[in-house]
Formats: sequence, C-alpha cells, structure tokens
Amino acid sequence: MQTPSTPLNPWRKSSYSDGQGSACVEVASSPTRTATRDSKTPAGPVLTFSTPTWSAFLSHLAVSQDR
Repeated sequence: MQTPSTPLNPWRKSSYSDGQGSACVEVASSPTRTATRDSKTPAGPVLTFSTPTWSAFLSHLAVSQDR
C-alpha cells in the first residue's frame, strides 16, 4: 500500500449512520481525494476516489433522492 502524499482529515461517520456505529460508512478527505471505509472493519479495505469523482457520485445521489 502506498503512503498518501496528501494527508487525509480524520475519519468521520456518515450522517446516515444508525447511531450505534454498526452500519455506517466512514469518510476521510483531503483537497485532492476522498477515502471511504466500513466502520465495522476500520483496518479493512479503503476505497479512494479523486475529488471530482467523489463530487460527481454525491451529485448523482442527490438527484436520485429527488426522484
């Protein structure tokens, strides 16, 4: 695994978390990328996206919720 050149901000839980921390996604970001992981397995896999890709994903979710 490569060490990121730009440090990520601390992990934060999704605002849609169940409140118990058992079924949520955590997100950490920097100006150039966003990383996601499963809160149940913080040492597990991390998916990393460029900032434009993550923004497009969030925009698509917002449009989907409006339908």
